[in-house]
Amino acid sequence: MNFNALCKAIKEVKIQGARNIAKAALIAYYSNPSSKTKKILINLRATEPMLVNVLNLADKTPKKEILKHFDEAQQKINKFILKIIKNHSIIFTHCHSTNVVNALIYAKRHGKRFEVFNTETRPLFQGRKTAKELSKAGIKVTMVADNAVGDILEKGGTIKKADIMAIGADALLKNGDVINKIGSNMYAEIAHFNKVPVYVIADSWKFSKRPVKIEERGHKEIWKNAPKNIKMSNPAFETVKAKYINAIISELGILKPLAFAAKVKKRKNGIN
Repeated sequence: MNFNALCKAIKEVKIQGARNIAKAALIAYYSNPSSKTKKILINLRATEPMLVNVLNLADKTPKKEILKHFDEAQQKINKFILKIIKNHSIIFTHCHSTNVVNALIYAKRHGKRFEVFNTETRPLFQGRKTAKELSKAGIKVTMVADNAVGDILEKGGTIKKADIMAIGADALLKNGDVINKIGSNMYAEIAHFNKVPVYVIADSWKFSKRPVKIEERGHKEIWKNAPKNIKMSNPAFETVKAKYINAIISELGILKPLAFAAKVKKRKNGIN
C-alpha cells in the first residue's frame, strides 16, 4: 500500500491493534518521511500512543531495530503469561489485542490447557477477529454478546465463570490506569468485585506520560440511517482504573500498575 492507502486503512480500522497500527504507520512514514506526513499519521487515531512513540523514534532509530522490538517484547510477554494461566482455566477477554492473542497461542503450544470466552465487541465486532485467530490455533473459544459478560464474571451465572480476565491496552498511563476498548472498565469492575484477577497484557511502548484523548468515532458505526433527531455517542475507548487491575504484563515483567509506570519512566530510550 502507498502512503494514502495506509492512512485510509488506519483511519477506517481496517488495520486493527495498536501494534499493527504502529507498524503500518512506520511503513507509511518511511515511504514519505517529513514533519507533515508524521503529523498526518499521528492525527489518524487519537488514542494510540504507540503510534506516536514509534514515529518519534523513526528519525533516530533504524527501522530494523524498531521492528525487532515488537517481536522481542512479545516473546518476553509470552513467557510471563505462562505464570498466570493454570491448566483448565477459563479466560475472559474483550475486543482484539495482538499481544493477548499471541500470548494465548503461545501458552496453548506450550502445553497449557484452557478455554476462552470473548465478546463480540460492538459496534465493529472486533471480537470476531480474536475468536477466529484463537480457534485456528486450536483453542476452545466461546463468543458471547457484550451484554452477557456479567454471567461470565459473576458467581452463579448461567455460563461458566472466568478464572482470569486478560485484556490488551491501547494506552498505558503514568497513574497506572490504562485505556482500552469501550466496555473494558465496566468488565474490569465486575471482575474485581467478583475476585476475578484482571491482567492487562501490553507492550510497554504503549506508555504515555501525557494525557491521551479518547477517540470519538463516526456515529454511522452504530446506526447508518438513524433519524436526524436522535443523538449518538460512539467513544472507541475508555479508561480502566488501576484499582481494578491486578497486574500489567509487559516485556518488563508482571508488575502492579504503579510499579510498571515507575519502571517505564526510568528508561532512557525516549518511550515515555
